[in-house]
Amino acid sequence: MCRQVVAACARGDQQVLHDVRRCIGAAVDADYVPASPQELAGHLFYTCYMGTENSSRETRARAAHLAQAIGSYHVDLNMDAAVTAIVTLFALVAGSTPQYAVRGGSSRENLALQNIQARLRMLLAYLFAALLPWVRSREKSLLVLASANVDESLRGYFTKYDCSSADLNPIGSVSKADLRKYVQFARTHMDLPVLDEFLSAMPSAELVPHSETYVQSDEVEMGMSYDELGVFGRLRKCEGCGPYSMVTRLLHIWGDKLTPREIAQKVKRFFFYYSINRHKMTTITPAYHAETYAPDDNRFDLRPFLYNANWTWQFRIVDEMIDRIEQREDSK
Repeated sequence: MCRQVVAACARGDQQVLHDVRRCIGAAVDADYVPASPQELAGHLFYTCYMGTENSSRETRARAAHLAQAIGSYHVDLNMDAAVTAIVTLFALVAGSTPQYAVRGGSSRENLALQNIQARLRMLLAYLFAALLPWVRSREKSLLVLASANVDESLRGYFTKYDCSSADLNPIGSVSKADLRKYVQFARTHMDLPVLDEFLSAMPSAELVPHSETYVQSDEVEMGMSYDELGVFGRLRKCEGCGPYSMVTRLLHIWGDKLTPREIAQKVKRFFFYYSINRHKMTTITPAYHAETYAPDDNRFDLRPFLYNANWTWQFRIVDEMIDRIEQREDSK
């Protein structure tokens, strides 16, 4: 956006110049003309890396490198004190202290500790959006941008009221695969070699302690790759497939690399998490809708958001079909 705005200003577009000066306000002169996209981003775009003890040095460094490359006003912080304060408050009230799974805690404790970090990031994002301009003697507050893509939204692989909750989600209807393609495009056509660091990085929430033998991985936790998730999402949202019809479609698409039973298990896993997380769609952040593959929340999709996660009838029909296929194969 900043590249297009700077180009319009260089052409002397008076409406764009007026809008730029109005948005930036008293921080610039009345005849201000941005000299570069990075300079303009420094006035308009704020980024904040909210790290914890579970964040890696590599991820923190990537955030700083990207902020420097695009020119954003960047803040780097550790929020461990806030996380510890909340856990301590709970321990004081409940008399028990939750632990991560790698330290002997249950899955419920592990998830709760991750959600504390995730939800604090939403709170801090709004705090910094309101006050960072004030720190810089600017008159206005900021809009908060969310960061959940459409694949994660349909699968429910995000925390309700975390950094996916904001004023606007510019990538809310963009799949993970398309995001990677855009990053590859931006790396070449926008002269941002720093993006190579993101393309080669393993997707990870970094919400649990890591070690030499364990690193949290999005795809491992989901039980499916982002490429697989994109296929599930399009078949569900665009094609309206339920469990049975999705399996029959995927038998033709993935039949050369997965067995029918493996395909059925992946589809069942997707629909289980799709259904138990469907309630998250009712509060999802408004997104830019670029195509039909978009978050099917309650504003655009009248299907229910409360499902029987067992899908008893559908899964039984799927199992019967897989049994017939295997019997037919065994008889050959």
